[in-house]
Amino acid sequence: VQLQAFGGGLVQAGGSLRLSCAASGRTFSKYDMGWFRQAPGKEREFVAAISRSGGSTRYTDSVKGRFTISRDNAKNTVYLQMNNLKPEDTADYYCAADPVYGLANDRQKFDYWGQGTQLTVSS
Repeated sequence: VQLQAFGGGLVQAGGSLRLSCAASGRTFSKYDMGWFRQAPGKEREFVAAISRSGGSTRYTDSVKGRFTISRDNAKNTVYLQMNNLKPEDTADYYCAADPVYGLANDRQKFDYWGQGTQLTVSS
């Protein structure tokens, strides 16, 4: 599966933004999907994941209550709605696909990656 993330930009602290990740192919619904982010000089970290049906989600603690991951299997797209953004959310955001069921938060388990989309949150 090929993934393309988009929707990043410059936002003021407290603002909102929605990232999208479009997948190619007809097997999108067979993958758990995740969002990761990488800030300058830091390792890539888990942000959120969603099961292939969309019925289960998982978040890292720092975004709980502010970010929402969702998917539309008919459109082969996964979203990340980000509210109440903080300067520490500034990073390149990547979407990824995991063919193994389990709602992983380990980047090693995600086999397919899109290119990053950059988010900058100004204070």
